[in-house]
Amino acid sequence: MSVNNRGSVSFPAGLRSAPRGTTGDRTMPPAIPTPIYRHAAPSGPWPWMDFDTDSDLTLNCDNTPISPGAAGQSWRGYPETLFGNWKPDQVKRSKMLSNCSELDRCLVHWLDVLTNGTFTTLDEEGRDQTSRITPERINEFWELLQTPRPANIRVRALFVDNLSLSVLQMLGTRYNIEPFFFSSSLNWIPSHYQEEVRPGKGDHITIVLPFMRTMQNPVTRPPTPTGETPNSIRSIPLQHVSTDEHQVIDTQAPLSLSCGNILLLDLLAIHMVRSEDSSTIISYHPSSSWRRPSPKRLHSLVYRAGQSVYWQKIFAQSKDPTFLFLAILWYALYSWDQAFESLYTHINWLESQVLLTNNINLTRKLHIIQAHLLHYQSLLQDFQKSVDFLHNTPNPAMDSDNYSPSERKNSKELMAKECANLLSEIERLENRRLMQSSRLKNVMDLAFATATVRDSGAMKQISYLTMIFLPASFTATVFGMNVNEITGQSGQETLIRYVAVALALTCFTSWLVVACHSQRPLCH
Repeated sequence: MSVNNRGSVSFPAGLRSAPRGTTGDRTMPPAIPTPIYRHAAPSGPWPWMDFDTDSDLTLNCDNTPISPGAAGQSWRGYPETLFGNWKPDQVKRSKMLSNCSELDRCLVHWLDVLTNGTFTTLDEEGRDQTSRITPERINEFWELLQTPRPANIRVRALFVDNLSLSVLQMLGTRYNIEPFFFSSSLNWIPSHYQEEVRPGKGDHITIVLPFMRTMQNPVTRPPTPTGETPNSIRSIPLQHVSTDEHQVIDTQAPLSLSCGNILLLDLLAIHMVRSEDSSTIISYHPSSSWRRPSPKRLHSLVYRAGQSVYWQKIFAQSKDPTFLFLAILWYALYSWDQAFESLYTHINWLESQVLLTNNINLTRKLHIIQAHLLHYQSLLQDFQKSVDFLHNTPNPAMDSDNYSPSERKNSKELMAKECANLLSEIERLENRRLMQSSRLKNVMDLAFATATVRDSGAMKQISYLTMIFLPASFTATVFGMNVNEITGQSGQETLIRYVAVALALTCFTSWLVVACHSQRPLCH
């Protein structure tokens, strides 16, 4: 008998989550917080504790963690009920709960990968699997999470839009999620780790990955959308709005480009519960205040990946649900590639401005881009480490008796191949970053060389001016000497003789300089 995993929750069609920004918002997106790396992974024994500010570090014998089966356990007590070392002070400091949506409503987009490798966003009755959670229907969503899945679902992905406090606690309790996933995601801290390893059964893996993407500049965008795309320097609109009025170069803030776009940080935050029966992926997305793409977009892109012939073969050849995780990581690579395309156009524009105007002030803009490129280097390294982590962390559930040795071998080889493909693309992005960084250095050298030539020309004019007055000054100095052979027996010289001598010396010096300049090309 089939199980209808959506029949228990039927939400009104008109119910929607909080808006993700309006088209009339013409302000720049905010800068993301600076990551605090020491609070990124559960391997750190002191979550969200600062030794220089915490005054009470004495031993507390009452801090025994509460077991999941203890009396009074409920999702409302997450995370302390499951993870006893997460006390209210640490939870408050991590802003894990306070950074959630103020409105207790959110959307959860469901995507299922069936055992035959087919992707579906519909339930067994053909209805859209999108849950709209409001305060009035919280308990119904909790019951939905508890509903047993159909046996033909290999992996289920949940894309959470406008994460609310209640949904965070329900997901954390239902799937026993380490709080570091939510704290790292909500604070934009790059991380990757594995926990709860059960040989032959499964584990939990987490990757929080910031990456760059491009979007239209909200300050300079036209009032109505246009279909024209700039493909050359001539097509770049004269609507460049610089955000570098401040003296501090903030690489966490969006970078404004001359082509009418901005480069800004986005986030992939994925937690996966791998098991031998049916796995689960939870994808967190920043709230609407950050003005990032909605989870619905990633949900649609992942579904379209399942329609790809190439990936259909992968899911047909291997039953490892980790391949869905790997497919999601390609979203970050596509965004990186588009970001570097826009940055390349902007560097072309700056290069042309340096060649045409010789404006030394443009070097400041070049330095800003160079600082961002250095920041992109660390982000690409995090990207590479995340893929390496996925490759080097095989699914323990594949060691169960449900899979034959040949299936394990083929799946392992296929995972190594696909990870190598993604790593090769990341290396290509790094080479492109290095090329743009070298090109920026060449442009900066050109700007400084142009300024040096201009300064040398000014010094030459000063030298010519000195050449005119130097003979006259020399003559006045000589005539001022008290020597009979020069001043005569009377001890005085006339103005006419001074002018004659000074003029003769000036003409001789000028002729000598002209003669030397005329002989220089012949010498070379």
